[in-house]
Amino acid sequence: MTPSRQQYIEQYAEYAMEQMRRYGIPASVTLAQGIIESADGRSTLANTANNHFGVKGTYHGNYVLADDDRPNEKFKKYDNVGQSYEDHSKVLMAQRYRKHTAGLSADDYRGWAAAIQRGGYASDKRYVNTLVSVIEGAGLQKYDAKVMQESGAKVSQPKTASVPNGSYSMPVKREEFMLVTSPYGNREDPLNKGTMQVHHGIDIKTNKDAVLATEDKGTVVGVDHRTNTAGGKTVTVEYAREDGSRVRVQYMHLSEIAVKKGDTVNAGQKIGVSGATGTRVTGEHLHFGVINVSKDGKLQWVNPAAYLADISQKGNLKVEAQHNGRNILADYQPKGNGTVEQAQTTPESWLNKLMTSEDAAIGMDGGHGLLGSLMKMLMTMLMLTMKMEGKSRDEKMAAINETVTQRRIDLSSMTPNLKSASLTVTEGGKAVLVTHDGKKEYRHELTTEEQQRLNTILNSDGDDASRRQKIGSFVNAVTFSQQASENYEQIASERQSQEQSLQRK
Repeated sequence: MTPSRQQYIEQYAEYAMEQMRRYGIPASVTLAQGIIESADGRSTLANTANNHFGVKGTYHGNYVLADDDRPNEKFKKYDNVGQSYEDHSKVLMAQRYRKHTAGLSADDYRGWAAAIQRGGYASDKRYVNTLVSVIEGAGLQKYDAKVMQESGAKVSQPKTASVPNGSYSMPVKREEFMLVTSPYGNREDPLNKGTMQVHHGIDIKTNKDAVLATEDKGTVVGVDHRTNTAGGKTVTVEYAREDGSRVRVQYMHLSEIAVKKGDTVNAGQKIGVSGATGTRVTGEHLHFGVINVSKDGKLQWVNPAAYLADISQKGNLKVEAQHNGRNILADYQPKGNGTVEQAQTTPESWLNKLMTSEDAAIGMDGGHGLLGSLMKMLMTMLMLTMKMEGKSRDEKMAAINETVTQRRIDLSSMTPNLKSASLTVTEGGKAVLVTHDGKKEYRHELTTEEQQRLNTILNSDGDDASRRQKIGSFVNAVTFSQQASENYEQIASERQSQEQSLQRK
């Protein structure tokens, strides 16, 4: 569980239990909905309007404007979070939900999740699974039991639920989802821009993570410690199938290898550590590839998403593989007579999800320290640039992914008089502005005062166009200062050289 989620639960569990006492809504359901819809309390609505459930309209005449189904929709603005929780309960007391929740026990969180979905609470067909996953993953049902015991009511026996099968594991450990930076198939060659290549695997964002065997009784058939190959340090594991075929799994770009050829490995066993070795790598990640080996020895590359979806179903693994706001495993996970359908994720919800994930830079300090505040500043600027540039949804999703993971935003659209401009947040919590005037590149680490000035612009009254213009002026001013400083130093150096030349004469 991420630190931000744990903090949210500790801070608002009592709010959810109080609603259960008043209205009979499971505290686990209310708390999980708050977690999902406020992105662990980090969403724009939560921070600017104490609105943790995305409730539209006005509250005692107060509201904020935000883009949702349409631009500038009204969302209720509460004086405090308690009002948001109370108002949310009143929403669920509407007849459209009560006709489905009638007769359900106050601690039947699964029944309630399905009932409010039938009442039309969310359009995402996977909402019930998502809600239950959050509840069970964080153990929120204990708050239902606590309220039930207070009232002397009989606590329902836990329903039998499938549990993760220890015979299967994802290649890296994550609570909610692995972040896929590059999927399987055709893509632009990251080292040769403008040319296309077939990517025989998926790239998973890592940070010196233990890489894990995915099944029991695997045999290590290949170990390569070389770093001057395309894949760098590599481990290959094979799993036998009943029909005589085999599945071969490859882990590339490792920094360490913890097994040797011939070893037998089981699901979840560490086989190495992720890294950035090899000649075809632009940054740390795990390249995860899968090959089917037929009984007669023929090899065929397959999409690792299909393999991971298969072991996910067999092992009841709840972790997704997200690429630009889409779970790529869902294409291979059957549900009823078809496949799982995914509701289209909005750029803002994808941003909130990424910002609170284990792979986002903000997760490193829970979003409360310097790094977290700088990342929030970066994200606010990103939303401004995307509105200006008229990007498509897919382009926005990709831009969000790159900005969060690389901690870098391109500001060129706000500075048309410059060849390029970007702002990067370093791991050490420094904001570095890099600009190019067409002749020379300038690098400047923003001072605390300059960071505050940027934040003031972002939080100022006025429309987006005004804020973008002010940010552009700020960047231009910093660049001009750098140019003037370097020109002064050059003039001073030339003058000193002339004076020394005269003295020699």
